[in-house]
Amino acid sequence: MDLLLTIAGAGCLLVGLAGCFLPALPGPPIAYLALWLLDMTERVEFSWGQLLCWGLLVVVVQLLDWLTPVWGAKYSGGSRWGNRGCLIGTVAGLFIFPPWGILLGPFLGAVAGELLSGRRGDEALLAGLGAFAGFFVSVVVKVMLCGYFIYCFLVGYF
Repeated sequence: MDLLLTIAGAGCLLVGLAGCFLPALPGPPIAYLALWLLDMTERVEFSWGQLLCWGLLVVVVQLLDWLTPVWGAKYSGGSRWGNRGCLIGTVAGLFIFPPWGILLGPFLGAVAGELLSGRRGDEALLAGLGAFAGFFVSVVVKVMLCGYFIYCFLVGYF
């Protein structure tokens, strides 16, 4: 049974890491599940304090994931059109021109959204850069947290 839980946990870590880049997957919660699975084995035992602290980090990171692109666009003069365009561009970029679409999609979507709202080109570009910066910060924070979970998994297992 321990082997199955460990394999399932490793799979959760990989899916969680992919979820840091793919907006359809909640990366950190899936990676956090891996720690719970490893804790169920006889090989590793995390304290309740560790699991609770990691759970709170996951909640904070998920909230930041939703807020940072909005903040980036807001502080660079963007509108709701830019935020919606950023989200649509992120999803479309994944399917239309991967892997670069993951990076370019939010930027191009925000710019397109701002242009559709009637903004001038320079304003749309600035809002797009802000949305992209927010998206990028969010991805970096999620990767850092999932990387830490991978580290904890490996140290706990080996």
